Amino acid sequence: MKKYIFVLNAISVMAKLLKEKRVEGVLFIDENTGKLTFKAYNRQPRVREKDRLIKKLPWGWVKESMERIKVFGSFPRDFCTAQIIGLLNEHNQDAKNALIDKELDLIEFC
Repeated sequence: MKKYIFVLNAISVMAKLLKEKRVEGVLFIDENTGKLTFKAYNRQPRVREKDRLIKKLPWGWVKESMERIKVFGSFPRDFCTAQIIGLLNEHNQDAKNALIDKELDLIEFC
């Protein structure tokens, strides 16, 4: 049994297929014509600004995105729990100082 499928935006769909890309879309029966129809989705790539590094810390980093301040820390397992807690405190203090330095740099430019 053969079925004919009408393709909306056939030129753009064919161009994607010739570039050996997949075409995502929806297959439905058109209400007006009653024919099987394929409509391709218009997928747009996500464009996101990269995070800006504020300061590189001994055990991680402090970065700034459009909406958040991010702090990352990773400590070796060689240290005991007490040492790791001390390193965490130092890490957080270094991150706080980095944010303060950033604010002071912004004030100096104004």
